[in-house]
Amino acid sequence: MCIGQHGRIWDAPEERGAGFLVSQVPKPPYGRTFDGVTSPTQRPSTLGELRASGHVHRPVKDEIRQNLVAALRDGVDPWPGIVGFDETVVPQLERALLAGHDVVLLGERGQGKTRLLRTLSLLLDEWTPVIAGSELGEHPYEPITPASIRRAAELGDDLPVAWRHRSERYAEKLATPDTSVADLVGDVDPVKVAEGRSLGDPETIHFGLVPRAHRGIVAINELPDLAERIQVSLLNVMEERDIQVRGYTLRLPLDVLLVASANPEDYTNRGRIITPLKDRFGAEIRTHYPTELDDEVAVIEQEADLQARVPDFLVEILARFTRLLRESTSVDQRSGVSARFAVAGAETVAAAAVHRGAVLGEDDPVARPIDLGTVVEVLRGKVEFESGEEGREFEVLDHLLRRATAETARTRLAGIDLAPLVAAVEQGEPVITGERVTAKALLDALPELPVLDTVAERLGASDSGTRAAAVELALEGLYLARRIAKDAGPRGAAVYS
Repeated sequence: MCIGQHGRIWDAPEERGAGFLVSQVPKPPYGRTFDGVTSPTQRPSTLGELRASGHVHRPVKDEIRQNLVAALRDGVDPWPGIVGFDETVVPQLERALLAGHDVVLLGERGQGKTRLLRTLSLLLDEWTPVIAGSELGEHPYEPITPASIRRAAELGDDLPVAWRHRSERYAEKLATPDTSVADLVGDVDPVKVAEGRSLGDPETIHFGLVPRAHRGIVAINELPDLAERIQVSLLNVMEERDIQVRGYTLRLPLDVLLVASANPEDYTNRGRIITPLKDRFGAEIRTHYPTELDDEVAVIEQEADLQARVPDFLVEILARFTRLLRESTSVDQRSGVSARFAVAGAETVAAAAVHRGAVLGEDDPVARPIDLGTVVEVLRGKVEFESGEEGREFEVLDHLLRRATAETARTRLAGIDLAPLVAAVEQGEPVITGERVTAKALLDALPELPVLDTVAERLGASDSGTRAAAVELALEGLYLARRIAKDAGPRGAAVYS
């Protein structure tokens, strides 16, 4: 099996195993629609029509709770694209949402915190009514700003209604040290003041991100990076559900689910979540890297945008490599090794195959084990090493990559007698592979051996490109097991003898 361009799995769907495409994840059938109608233009357009339809308004946390219960009851996965959290993070998050709690996710970089938070929007109703033209997207039954309250009183059942998609009800902010109260909560609009309104007039306020997410979800990434005085501005939002702008308290019954992500405090050292704010989050959930190799492979298959075919055993090597880095005492484990490392590694290996194909004229390039060396060369900056490892970064990465390759070869080729291949390499001409060696040239360098057919069949290699990759894995596995020799050739080539 190979992973192809844009993450495609090259075998038939029933043969794909753990790999799948994000685009192939079924659209969630949960989240209420309005009487089965899919076009917003066919829905009620005034308050009177909305009341006549029997529509019932639900607070956002009730909406999420009821849609989550419906999804679980119907056996639908509420978290498409989330890998490796089924028995740990997901149950905790589901319980927090069912309890109506605001949530903070704690975990190292590249653990899928932001992806998980963005998936929350799928638990909202697909379409929801809002007062047409309202700044905060208020529900027609419950206007909260002075302007909307006035319009509702004046127009009555003729109040115009618009429809907002759930994707518009999710607001996300990356916290930075220069984030201001105005960004999150709001500020006095000098233009409105210049028009003659007084400073105390609620209609002079330009609302920030949180009020504009009314009846939706607000996600704040890297919460500790917010200055403490900015975190204080969120206290009222989370507890009293009102806001204060420049000393003026505006009583807005905001209806929001506030979620956040953060790295553990002992790693960031850039800030902290203040205790009163921590206390207001109903749930603090720890995320983690994939605990199983299959999950690590599934993440790569799902996320990597590959420009050439990559055999699944190469993806497995990259997954093992990433896991070995997370276990290494030479690597700073407080910073972690992001899942993006393995994803970028797969994309780099595919790019190396494309480069070789362009240079040598291969129309359908396939990545081979020789391409794994490019990962060490290009991605060493994505790994934080312990202070005593300066100057040894390449050595550490190369050693762990060899271990990952050896473990994969040993696992994938277990039970195959490779002695005939060893004899052919030792008694024949040296076998050369590298950036300047085509798949055909590599295969032609070896005699026809039944064991090569066995290796190809075991690894699912059905054409010359994948067959050459399979042969390379067998050769590299033999070298790492010290059964054959390997020397460096010109221009990065490897010579097996």
